[in-house]
Amino acid sequence: MSKTLIFTATYNEKENIKKLLDNLKNLKIDIDILVIDDNSPDKTWEILQELEKNSDNLKVIVRKDKSGLDTAHKLAFEYAKNNGYEKFISMDADLSHDPNEIPKMIDILNKSSFVIGSRYAKGGKCEMSGYRLMLSIIGNKFIKKILKIKCNEFTTSYRGFNLLKLKNFDLNTVKSKGYSFFMETIYRLNKHGVIINEIPIHFRNRSHGSSKIPGIEIFRTLKNLFILYFEK
Repeated sequence: MSKTLIFTATYNEKENIKKLLDNLKNLKIDIDILVIDDNSPDKTWEILQELEKNSDNLKVIVRKDKSGLDTAHKLAFEYAKNNGYEKFISMDADLSHDPNEIPKMIDILNKSSFVIGSRYAKGGKCEMSGYRLMLSIIGNKFIKKILKIKCNEFTTSYRGFNLLKLKNFDLNTVKSKGYSFFMETIYRLNKHGVIINEIPIHFRNRSHGSSKIPGIEIFRTLKNLFILYFEK
């Protein structure tokens, strides 16, 4: 068994998932991979289960219903801890996150508790445009200002945890649902005294499929942000 578990959650990613897994394999480093699929209507899970048969480092969990990104990450985090992994790295399945950043993240996790791939750290790039880009930039700056945390990126899933150094950290303390989950995780880590290490990443737009972010997520994030502000 590897010391590092790479995790991604899938929902209707049949056009992307095999390429992502191939890219991870081409890194030629010692990793295990966990994919949790929420019974994708496009049958991403069928592709995954077929790939799992011929792989010794791929574990696939198929859930009955679309149960949410936050619960998938909590399940994966617990799976990593319960199975003795030292490092846990999560990423998107839509090819927006470059797997070539993973060795750098592992190097940082050899010495630190946490690292996040940042579009907005110096040297980072983001291929989003127009309204989406503006909303993302302003949103992350606003979160930073309200929570007063030294971090430029709060909303990406591309992040790594050193589970040995974070023995007393429980992802179940994060109560926010949906994409707000990622913001609150940073808040909880900071409150736990964890240094938020950032590495610049190049965030690419998906080539296939559509974004899963619902419009209501903006208002949910604002609500959860102010809940955290008043808690703080």
